[in-house]
Amino acid sequence: MIRHETLNPPLHVYPINPWKIIETSFYPRFLAQTETIFSLGNGYLGMRGNYEEGRPYSQRGTFLNGFHETWPLVYSEGAFGFARTGQTMLNVTDAKTVVLYVDDEPFYLPEASLQLYQRTLDMQAGTLDRELLWETPSGKRVLIETRRLVSFEHRHLAAVSIQVTLLNAEAPVVISSELIGDQPNQAGIEDPRQAKGFAQRVLLPQRHYHRDRRLVMSHQARNSGMTLACAIDHQFETDCPHSWRTECAEDFGKVAYFVDAKPGIPIQLVKFIAYHSSDSIPAEKLCTRAEWTLDRALQQGFRALLDGQRRFLDEFWKRSDLEVEGDPGGSNRPMGEIQQALRWNLFQILQASARAEGTGIAAKGLTGQTYEGHYFWDTEIYVLPFLTYSAPHIARNLLRFRHSMLEKARQRARELNQKGALFPWRTINGEEASAYYAAGTAQYHINADIVYALRKYVEITDDKALLYNEGAEILVETARLWYDLGFFSGRNNGRFCIHGVTGPDEYTTVVNNNAYTNLMARENLRYAAETVAHMSERHPEHYASLVHRTGLDSAEPDQWREAAAAMYIPFDEATGIHPQDDNFLDREVWDLKATPRERFPLLLYHHPLVIYRHQVIKQADVVLAMFLLGNEFTPEQKKRNFDYYDPLTTGDSSLSACIQSIVANEIGDVQKAMKYARYAVLMDLADIGGNVKDGCHIASMGGTWMVVTYGFAGMRDHRGSLSFDPRLPPQLKRLRFQLTVRGQRLDVEMTREQAVYTLVEGKELTLEHQGRDLNLSPGQPLRVENTGSQD
Repeated sequence: MIRHETLNPPLHVYPINPWKIIETSFYPRFLAQTETIFSLGNGYLGMRGNYEEGRPYSQRGTFLNGFHETWPLVYSEGAFGFARTGQTMLNVTDAKTVVLYVDDEPFYLPEASLQLYQRTLDMQAGTLDRELLWETPSGKRVLIETRRLVSFEHRHLAAVSIQVTLLNAEAPVVISSELIGDQPNQAGIEDPRQAKGFAQRVLLPQRHYHRDRRLVMSHQARNSGMTLACAIDHQFETDCPHSWRTECAEDFGKVAYFVDAKPGIPIQLVKFIAYHSSDSIPAEKLCTRAEWTLDRALQQGFRALLDGQRRFLDEFWKRSDLEVEGDPGGSNRPMGEIQQALRWNLFQILQASARAEGTGIAAKGLTGQTYEGHYFWDTEIYVLPFLTYSAPHIARNLLRFRHSMLEKARQRARELNQKGALFPWRTINGEEASAYYAAGTAQYHINADIVYALRKYVEITDDKALLYNEGAEILVETARLWYDLGFFSGRNNGRFCIHGVTGPDEYTTVVNNNAYTNLMARENLRYAAETVAHMSERHPEHYASLVHRTGLDSAEPDQWREAAAAMYIPFDEATGIHPQDDNFLDREVWDLKATPRERFPLLLYHHPLVIYRHQVIKQADVVLAMFLLGNEFTPEQKKRNFDYYDPLTTGDSSLSACIQSIVANEIGDVQKAMKYARYAVLMDLADIGGNVKDGCHIASMGGTWMVVTYGFAGMRDHRGSLSFDPRLPPQLKRLRFQLTVRGQRLDVEMTREQAVYTLVEGKELTLEHQGRDLNLSPGQPLRVENTGSQD
C-alpha cells in the first residue's frame, strides 16, 4: 500500500507540456528539488540544474560517472570477509558558473526585480533554457537569455550560452566566466542513504594554466588516485566596445569580459566546457585531451552542438517514445501530467546511460551523490529492459561493464569462502562497498539479476556474440556460486536449499530460502547449463575458449541441472501463498495503519532488529518474482500472493510501486494498478517521496516504462517470444510505444477496444495477441480487437 504519498512541489508549478518542463517563477522553497529536475547529463558527465550565476544553490553539483574517492570502512567489531573499502562519487570542478554584473551590481535571483522569468528543460532539443527580464534598482531593463547543454554526441563536452541585452539605457556590463576547483564533498550523516562526508580535502590540485581565454585545471583524488582535468574556452560576440582579462590559480580561474553596453545591442558569450578523467592517466595528459576537445568545439561552434543534440534525441525518441492519452470525458490534466512525467523519466534514463561507456548507471544517475554514486541491481532489473528494447547498444555496453568486474567478483566469492563469482551488491570500481552485510552482501540475488538481464537482452537482440564470450563466462561463474552456496537438504526431502541470504526486501534479512532468490537462482542454473550444452554441441570453438577461460569441467552442467530440478521453493498449503522465506509467516505483522505518516520510511525511525522481527516489506519481493518469472505461478497463486503481500508493503522504496502496478493489472485490479502507476510515474516530478532534492530515482523511472509496456499493454517476452494482453484502465484511452526486436522496429498502438501492430523496420515478425498468433509484414499495420473484461 502507499502509506505516505505527498506532492511536493505541487505539480501546478510546471505547466502541462508534453515535451518540456517549464518553470515560470522562482521558487526558493523548491531550490534543491529543481536542481535535480532541471539537471543535464549524458551518462559520463552530469550537471545539476544550478543557475548560471552560481547562487543561490543547494548543491553546486557536477559529476563524472565512475570518478570516485575511496576510504577505509571502519568497523568497531569487524569480521572475516567484510568489505574493506568504501567508494564515493565525487563532486568535481564546477565550470557552469557565469556571473553577470550591471553597473557593478551582481545579478542575484532572490533579490532581483523580475518582469519575466521562464526556465525550460526541452526534452527534444536536449537543452536547459532560461529567459529573464531584470530591472535593476536604477531602472535599467536587462534581458538575459541562457542555454546550456551536455552533449550526447561528444562525450566529454558541455556548453553554456548567455546573451545579455540592455533594453533602455547604457551601462557597464561585466560577464565573468568562472572555473571553481575545490567543490564540497560533504553530506548529511543521519540518513544512511546519503553520501559520506570527508573530513579533509579530497581533490588535490595538480596543474593549472591559461592561454588567452582558455583555462585548464586538473586535480587528483587523495586516496583513489583518480585524475581529472577540466578546461573552458570561449567565443564572444558584440558590437559594443569591450575588453577581457584572464586569471588562473590552482582552484579558481575566470575570464572576465568588460563591456560598454549600448541599448538594443546583444552581448553573447558561449562557454565551451571539457572534462576528462582516468584511473591511470596522469593529469598532464588529461589536460591535453581536454584541450583537444575544446579545439574541436571552437572549430564547430555552438550551433553544431545544438544540431547534433537534436539529431541524437530525434533518433532516441523515434525508438523510445511513450504516448498516453486520457479519457476525453474527464479532466485532461491528470493524463497530461502522466505524459509529461513519462517523457521526463525516459529522458533522465538517457541522461544517465547514453555515454556510460565502461561504467554503470548509478542509483541517482548523475544528478546527486546519494547512495555514493554506486551501481546496484537496479540497472539490470529495472533499467535494462527499457534499454534492451530501445537502445540495445547501451544495454550491451552495460552488460560488458558487468563482465569487466568478473575477476573482482571471483575474488569476492573467495573472500566469502565460495566458489565461482559473487558480484558486488553496491560498487563503483567492481569491489564490494557495502558496509552492512545483512542488507548488502547477503543479497546474493545480484548474480541472478545480472543473468536475468543478460538472458532477456540476448533473446530480444539475438546477440550471440555477447552470449558466447562475456555472457557464457558470467553464466559459468554465477552457476558455480549457486551450486556451492546451496545444499541438498535431508530435512527437506533432498530439496536444494539456499540459506543465509537477503532478498530484494531489505526489511527482512539473512533468511533461509528466500523465494525470490531461489526462483531466480534456479533460472540462473538452468540457463547456464542450457547455454554450455548448446555451445558444446553447436559451437565447439566457443566452448573450447570458455573451458580455457573458466576451467569448466564437463560434469558441472549436470550438477547445475540437478540443483535446479531440486530447488526448494517455499509454499504454504494452509494459505495457498509462497512465503517470502522459511520463517516470514511466523513473524508478527507490523501495524502499518497505526504508524503515523511522518514515521516513514521505517528505516529512519526504527532499529533494524525491530523491523526484522515483523512482517513488513520495504520493496516488492515475492511480487517481483511473480512479474519476472510469471510462468512459474498460476493465476490463482498470483492473486493470493498479491493480496497477502500488498498490505504489508510500505512504499519506503521507489522500486515497489511500478511492480505492484504491473501485477495488480495482471490479476485484474485495474484501478489499483492505475493508482500505483501514477505513484511510480510521478515519483520524482511530483517529489512524492520527499527526497528528489538528492537526485532522480533512475530505477523507478525504468519501472515506469515497464508499467506501460508490461502493465497496461500486457506485454510478456518469455524466451524472447512477444505476447500482449492489453488491460487499459478507464482513465487511459490510448497508448503507443516502440520496441526494437532483433534489429526490427515494432510500433504498438492500443486502445481499450483494439490494438494495432506495425512493423516499421524489418522483414517479418511474429507475436501473440491474447492467445492469437500474428505474422507481421513491413509497413502493413495489423489491427486486432481486444477481448475480455478491462474493468
